Order: sequence, then structure tokens, then C-alpha cells
Amino acid sequence: MTNETHDAALRSWVESANAAGCDFPVQNLPLAVFRRHGSGEPWRGGVAIGDQVLDLAAARGTGVFEGAASDAATLAGNPTLNGLMALGPRHWSALRLALSRLLRAGAPQAGALARCLVPQAEAEYTVPAQIGDYTDFYTSVHHATNIGRLFRPDNPLMPNFKWVPIGYHGRVSSIGVSGQRFHRPHGQVLSPGAAAPAFAACARLDYELELGIWVGPGNASGRPIPIAEAGQHVFGLCLLNDWSARDIQAWEYQPLGPFLSKNFATTVSPWIVTMEALEPYRLAWTRPAGDPQPLAYLDSAEDRAHGAIDVQLEAWLESEAMRAAAAGPCRLSHTSFRHAYWSIAQMVAHHAVGGCNLNPGDLLGSGTQSGPTAAEGGALIELTAGGRQPAALANGETRRFLEDGDTVILRGWCEKPGYVRIGFGECRGTVLPALD
Repeated sequence: MTNETHDAALRSWVESANAAGCDFPVQNLPLAVFRRHGSGEPWRGGVAIGDQVLDLAAARGTGVFEGAASDAATLAGNPTLNGLMALGPRHWSALRLALSRLLRAGAPQAGALARCLVPQAEAEYTVPAQIGDYTDFYTSVHHATNIGRLFRPDNPLMPNFKWVPIGYHGRVSSIGVSGQRFHRPHGQVLSPGAAAPAFAACARLDYELELGIWVGPGNASGRPIPIAEAGQHVFGLCLLNDWSARDIQAWEYQPLGPFLSKNFATTVSPWIVTMEALEPYRLAWTRPAGDPQPLAYLDSAEDRAHGAIDVQLEAWLESEAMRAAAAGPCRLSHTSFRHAYWSIAQMVAHHAVGGCNLNPGDLLGSGTQSGPTAAEGGALIELTAGGRQPAALANGETRRFLEDGDTVILRGWCEKPGYVRIGFGECRGTVLPALD
């Protein structure tokens, strides 16, 4: 499942890519859509290498790509990556191999491509694809149990959770890229003991530590995606923060689920780490023997052997006081995507099984990722037991829920003996005061 692009011995002629702990070594090569900050230049696709962005439109113009890699590079240089996503794994793999060889130390094309580099410090980013639809899943059994325990201590997990990948359709228009700043939302809130709801600004604003799953080639309406083929329909992963207004959510979510509590902001990281880059970090997907085993359409030998991915995930918080003191953010939690109860292939197969047609550039959220211990909660509602036990921050502040001026930073990476660490960069969003 791995190939020459994963070789830990590879080094790049871009020296910053060889630094220990770098998110973007030559073994990673994630894609984003960027331009020089404040330039008004056209948006175009780029590849992260060290602390640089390789401008794919400019690189394509040097004539260094051939065949399927050239076709892929042409579409990757566009203002959105939808066209590249639609091409499928053969073209994605050809582009990755070509980039790997072009960016390795000793590549004869280094001189020509060096002129196509833009420092990441000088770049700005946009959402990397035109998203047609966004669906957020609920794949962490630990998160679902922790949340359920707050409201149903004797029966925390709903009986359908272990049978069906739960999800809801979200809002595309409020999805923004890392750096997104949004105002605290308003909505209806039913206070404890109140007889009627009031219209108010959210007082229990939360983050959710998630992965985003970018869809590649779609399926025709009415044609399910078999689980054995689901991997061919997934382009790559990013970090995702599905901000949540918990007090608004508590009042509105029955019987149809989230609405205003989720539609005001969702933040994604700019870089998409391709599924091929993640191959070394796959694990067996397992289900406890005493739990219901997946129905046939959600089960395959391949998914059981390789369906889990060990993506390390962290949430950090930077308050206004921390910024003023130049103290840096503090870590709230650390977990891994390997704990997910449902796999990516199962999410895709379930989404399409009724005939729903997925399209290139559609976005799926993994749902909040939490681990088996209390320190691995993927949201403040878990870390603070519903706000009853404030979380202590490194500078002496505490948080029950997010305050105005708070910035939440999500980080992710993969590492494994024998392979080079690869990272996802950051997913950063800031809470602004509610509008009058």
C-alpha cells in the first residue's frame, strides 16, 4: 500500500522541508488554493513543501509534467480543486509521484521550480473547493457517550449509534478557511426552570475537534457506492472545527437535529492531505466482539484490515489575555482518529446507499473526535462536564465555554517508526462579540 513517495530517506532541495518536526516534508505534499497575501492575484492550487508553497499553475508552465501528471497539474492550478478531485486516484497518484521526484534533493528541475515557490508567510488561502454539500457525521463512540451521559446518565448511548453512521446535513455558505472570524450567534434559548424560551446571544459556545473528508469522483444518482470502492471516492483529509452553540442546540435539536446551533460557522484548514500520503498510518478497523457487527453494506475485509487511520489531533486555546502577554496558546486536549467507531469508507458507503449522489468537492465532517480518557475530549462540553467543572488554562484563566476573543487552534499529524512525520498545518478560528 506504500510506494517510493513514502520513503523515509527522501530529502528535498527545499531545505526547510527537511527540518525535524516539519508538517510538510517531501513525503506529505498536501494541496491548497492560495495567492500572495493582499495581492489580488488569481487563486490557484499549490503544494506545501517545507515553509514554501509550490505554485502549480506556474510549475505547469515550465513543462516539467507529462501524461496523467500533466493533466492533473493543469486542473490543480485552477481557482478550485474540484476538477482535480473529479479525476480519480490514477491521476492523483501520478501527480504525487511527479511532485515527489521534482522536489527531491538532486532533481535537475530544481532551478526552474525554485522560481515557482511562494513563502507560506506571504500567502493567503481560501476554501480549496467549491463545496456543493456538507454532511457532518457523529463517529466517535466516546464523544457520543460523554454527551449522552450529561443528559441521560442511565442510558447515555442511543441504541442506533452502533448500527448506523449518524449524520446531518450542514450549511455550506458559512464554511470558512483557517483564520475565520465570526460573531457569537443569537437564537432561542430555554434557561433552566424557564417556562418559555428567550431570544439571546449564545452563552455556551463550543468548538468541535474534527477531520474533514473531501470527496473525489462522485456517483450517479440512484447508484450506491460499495464499501469496497469507497476509497476511490475520497481525495483527502483536512482539519475541521464545527462550532456549536450548545444552549441553542439543547432547545432546537429535537426532533430534527441541529439548525441555528450549527449553521453560523464551520472552519477548515487550507491544506488537504491526500489519502495516498496517509497510507503508512493506516490501522486495522476493529469493532468490539460484544457490539453489533456492521451490516453487510458497511463491511469489507479491506476496511477491517486497513480502515482506521492514526491521525493525532489536538485542540489549543489562545485567549486575549494570552495574546496580550505573548504567552502563546495552551493545549486543551489530545486524541487520535484511530478511536473513531465508524471508518471513512463506512461513512461514504452509508451516505450513498440510498441513492444520494455525492459530487467532487463535497465535504464530510467526521464528527467530534474524542478518545477513551477524560483528557481526550474533543469539545469543551466534555472537558467541563457540561460547564459544571471549569477547565483550567495554563495562564490561570478558566473556561466553561468559549469567551469573546478566544481563538481555537486545531492541529493534526501522523507519525510512525520507519516513516517521516507528516502534518496538517493549523485550523484557526476566532470568536467575535455578538452583534447588537
